[in-house]
Amino acid sequence: MKRLTRSLYARTALTLALAFVVFQAAAFWVVTRTLIVPVAERSADDLAGLIVLSAQTWVELPPETRAAFERELARRHGLRLTTLDVGATADAPRFAFRTQIEDALSRRVGETVELRGVPGTEAAWLDIPVGGHDLRAGFFPDRYAVKPPLAAVAVVALGTFLSLLTALFLVRRLTVPLARVARAARQVGAGELPEPLPETGPAELAELARRFNTMAAEVRELLDNRTTLLAGISHDLRTPMTRLQLNLEMLRDAPTEARIDRAVADLADMNRLITGYLELARTTQAEARVRVDLAVLLEEAAADAGVAWAGAAPCEVEAGRLALRQIVSNLIQNAQRYGGGTPVELALECTARQARVIVRDSGPGIPQDQLEKVFRPFYRLEASRSQATGGTGLGLALVRQLAEANGWKVALVNRATGGLEAVLEIGR
Repeated sequence: MKRLTRSLYARTALTLALAFVVFQAAAFWVVTRTLIVPVAERSADDLAGLIVLSAQTWVELPPETRAAFERELARRHGLRLTTLDVGATADAPRFAFRTQIEDALSRRVGETVELRGVPGTEAAWLDIPVGGHDLRAGFFPDRYAVKPPLAAVAVVALGTFLSLLTALFLVRRLTVPLARVARAARQVGAGELPEPLPETGPAELAELARRFNTMAAEVRELLDNRTTLLAGISHDLRTPMTRLQLNLEMLRDAPTEARIDRAVADLADMNRLITGYLELARTTQAEARVRVDLAVLLEEAAADAGVAWAGAAPCEVEAGRLALRQIVSNLIQNAQRYGGGTPVELALECTARQARVIVRDSGPGIPQDQLEKVFRPFYRLEASRSQATGGTGLGLALVRQLAEANGWKVALVNRATGGLEAVLEIGR
């Protein structure tokens, strides 16, 4: 039970139920004090006035007409007037608003009136001394007593019940998707990829599901990249380590300067690989943003890479400078390596909404079905995995992860005239 009441649904349901109960209690009290009780008091006063007026009329009538008056009074109003002892010795039957009727009769008669009853009957009797006669007046409470508005109470109760059901239904519509998100989050925490959450319902819940699905996919991709990274490390480091071990074994017998140089080169290859892995691992965190002039940044990158740059008008953006510089440098190196020795072109397009950095080459391009695959870590179009011809396979993966971490877009497009065009889009 305690565990059940800890859920959001149970707590919200109990809170709503309590609120409805308190509201109905307050509403019933207000209706009783402002409607039912005043109506009962008015009805009781009317009944008291009718009894007293009937008694006074009875006294003033000639004796021979009193019997007819009594019959007419009983037929029309359900009142009984008699001078006979009817045996009203017991307390009158209890009925709603009896107190108001007794108070009204007491005010009309001028003395305290207590209703009496005849055992076995439902009538209520009282004594009225008028004009030297001890009259006894009787009436049936069911005819004159104000009845509680049962229909209104039923309508209010039904409305409360339907309102509560509607509230619970709405709460369930909110809590079920949240519970689904909680279960999916536990699966992500356990390293599993949950089924995509349905992106339906209210806008806020649909947006939450959409964001969670994106996050789950990114976590899965991060785990896949980590696995790929470890596999790449074990694969790519094994070759230079084997060569290094062989050179060291050969140095025991015949140390030469060439073998020492090869060992140093193998160490440099391993250091370059490890540096690339560390750079890829660090791209999950966005860099602090500063004002950067892309025209100046492209000029610096072109000078470092030996690429011709015609210059461009200033174009400032809010971005991480180091991440931008690394992306541009990697795209230029990729164009120089795979462009077939063709000149690399840089271009900058700047609008009020975004800036586009474009790196072009006139090489063989990339097959259409491979344009997205080359952004995967360790994916190479050149299958030899040679450091000289194919690189580490991390350059474009690093570009994509840096762009996504900073909210930018990067894409490769084959040019109609031949070659490849890499486009980096940055929002302004």
